[in-house]
Amino acid sequence: MTELSKARRAAVTVLLAAGLGLGLAPVAQADARADAQAAPGAPVPVPAGELAQARSAVQDPSVLDKVGHFFARKGVPPTQQLTIGAAEEAKAAGDAAPRLAGDTVPVYTLDAGFVAGTPGAPVAKAEFTASKVVAADGQTASVWTVRQGDAWRVVNIASGGDESDYAAKAADGGGGTAFREPQVNAWYVLRDGRVLPLDDEARRSVGAGGVSLAAYQKLVHQRYGDKLPGSAYDRAGKGGGYDVNAAGEAGEAGQAGNAGNATVTTVTTAAGSDGGSTLPAVTAAAALGATALVGAGAVLRRRRSAD
Repeated sequence: MTELSKARRAAVTVLLAAGLGLGLAPVAQADARADAQAAPGAPVPVPAGELAQARSAVQDPSVLDKVGHFFARKGVPPTQQLTIGAAEEAKAAGDAAPRLAGDTVPVYTLDAGFVAGTPGAPVAKAEFTASKVVAADGQTASVWTVRQGDAWRVVNIASGGDESDYAAKAADGGGGTAFREPQVNAWYVLRDGRVLPLDDEARRSVGAGGVSLAAYQKLVHQRYGDKLPGSAYDRAGKGGGYDVNAAGEAGEAGQAGNAGNATVTTVTTAAGSDGGSTLPAVTAAAALGATALVGAGAVLRRRRSAD
C-alpha cells in the first residue's frame, strides 16, 4: 500500500461519531465475561451471536444497494455530480454486485483505561464490527456496524478492508487479538503477553519484535496519559493529536503535516413505519490530524460539518 493510499485510508477510517450522535459506545459484549479476560490485557470478546446479527444488518438489500453506489461513484461524494447521469450510476451500482467476503469481525481500539493504567483494564475494547464487501471489479469496502439499543445498525462505509485484513493477518500469524492505536494509525496483535506489529506504523512504534504488554502500557501512557477524558487537554477541546515521529514524542499531529483527505460515506438506519430501513448518506472530507482519547474508549476525534 502506497503512502498516499495509507494516508487516505487513515482519513477514511476516522469515525464520524459527532454526525451520528453515537459517541461510539463499545459494541455489545458478554456481560458474564466482562471481568474475566482470557489472558492478561486481552479484550472482552464479542459473542458469535452478536457478530451474526451485525452481519445480518449488512446483508440488508438497502445496505448493499448503498454499497453498490459507493463502488459506482469511486470516491466521489453524493454531494458532487459524476460525469455520468443518474441512470448510468444506478446501472454501475447494480453491476458492482457487492458481496460479503470473509467473516464479520469486531474492531478493537486502544482502551483509555489501559492508557491510564487502570488495574485489569484490557489493552483495547471493541468499538464496532466490520464486514468486508467486494465488488465485481475487485473494489473493496468495509461496512461498519454498531449496537444501538436492541439492534445492530450500519453507520459507515470505508474504502478498503483493513479491519478484516488485519484480523485475518493476526489469525494466520499465530492467533491473538488484532487492535488499533488510531492516534498513529498503527495495527498490532496481542499474542502471548506481547504487543506485536502488523503494519509499518506499528513497527515504527514498537519495533519489529514488538514489546511486552507492560512496556506497551508505559509507552501509550507516556503518549496519551495527559489527553484522557477529563484532562486539561480534553477540556480545552484541542484539535491536535499525536505524532510518533515528533522529537520527545510530544508533537501535535496537526503540526506534523501527515494529514490525508478522503471521502467518507456514513450510513444511518432507522426503522420505518413498514419495518423497513432508510439509509441517508452523509459525506465529508476527512482530515487526519486531530486525535485525542475521548469518551469510553480511544477514538479519533475531529471536528466536521455534515452537508
